[in-house]
Amino acid sequence: MYLITVEGGDGSGKGEAVRILRQVAADFPFPDIHLTHEPRRHSEIGALAMDAVRKGNRTPLEEAGLFAADRVDHSHTWIKPRLMKGDLVISDRNVHSSLVYQGIIGDLGVESVAEMNRGALIPDLVVWVDCDPDVALKRISTGTLRSSSKEGEYFETSEIQLRLRAGYYSVLGKDSQVPAPFDKCLVAGPILNEGSKVELRKSLRAALRKFLTMRPPPQNVNPEEVDRQHLARMVKNMRKQRRLPGAPKEATALVEGWLSKKTPAQWMKDAEKVWEMKKAREADVTARPISHSCWSILGTLSFIDSTDIPRLRRKLGPVRSVTQRHTQRMIRWYEQIGFTHRQQAHVPFSDAPLFKIRDEWVGLGRLQLAMWPLMGEIAAWRRRNARKNWDEALIDILKPIQVDSKKKSAIELQAKIEAILGRLEMLTSGHKDCPAPISIEQLLAWWKTAIPE
Repeated sequence: MYLITVEGGDGSGKGEAVRILRQVAADFPFPDIHLTHEPRRHSEIGALAMDAVRKGNRTPLEEAGLFAADRVDHSHTWIKPRLMKGDLVISDRNVHSSLVYQGIIGDLGVESVAEMNRGALIPDLVVWVDCDPDVALKRISTGTLRSSSKEGEYFETSEIQLRLRAGYYSVLGKDSQVPAPFDKCLVAGPILNEGSKVELRKSLRAALRKFLTMRPPPQNVNPEEVDRQHLARMVKNMRKQRRLPGAPKEATALVEGWLSKKTPAQWMKDAEKVWEMKKAREADVTARPISHSCWSILGTLSFIDSTDIPRLRRKLGPVRSVTQRHTQRMIRWYEQIGFTHRQQAHVPFSDAPLFKIRDEWVGLGRLQLAMWPLMGEIAAWRRRNARKNWDEALIDILKPIQVDSKKKSAIELQAKIEAILGRLEMLTSGHKDCPAPISIEQLLAWWKTAIPE
């Protein structure tokens, strides 16, 4: 889902930073974490770009063109497909290297180089590793960079290293002005790497955790598409489990009849009955059962069997990520109000407590994942209408579409409704032998109409 790039001059410690970031990122619920680098040594264009740097026999314009061509191809054939699956990609160098090396050192100008790279992906986070140029040159001369070749690259001089450092400060520093579209990148740094690996790890861990805890919108993929792919995998895995020999007879009801003959509006009402505001605040959880953490955790539990917190967090996915500390608080609260119950551990040598959603609350969890795109609007409606009947919620929320469907707010709502309809196509209507809604009118009816006995 996110493209994180590591930038800095050669010898700054980018390779070590990439390895540390991968270790830190493993604590977060990404399906997979991929490491890559630019230019790509294994691609034909990337090899030409590497050769140009090593020999210094190309003009800055030719060099910039090779880097840009390799980057655009890399972006769309290798990186983006992984981002679409919700994976994390960490790249050693990306577009900011070209802005510095060819744009500033090569005197092409950052505007020209940015334009050449316009077709490439936009890094979500740039981790900028910095160090003194003399320290960098010493690392280069004694480290693996030099051991692989006796020939120095054309920029490996003290004078050029000083210009490189100044270049990174000009494109990544506090007052930098990077041309569009690369002005959208978040920057962590400069992270000084002149001490121990322990200090470097501490700085990188803080930077990455801060970024991921913010849950910023990804630059290159639609988070709804990412989450729906993740949801589709959960549904597929659940159906496989239910088909195993010895599966309970009520499995079909849990797959197709998860609303248990209640309306979605009734489920929201039932949740509020057991979710006492005062006790919720004392437990340090949201005052109402409408929040990112609430819907993410209970919704995910409605698709998995007995689990512990580490395994649960891996199942949340990158869009529905919740910190470990808050996950622990939510699970304690769910157990307190009867949404979940503990189970006896059957995992040898494991002391982690297992828990499972109660069957009678599966419908609420599934509903929360179905209505996920409108979570913000639903929470805002309830704050404004504390005493109003839940039957009226969806009608009130969707009024802007009826008033003027061409307004920006109405168009955004329509997109969210389309996302909900797509989710219900995967999850089913929640009523056995009843098709999922395929229009706004059918969705409104589904929300508040009870199924006849």
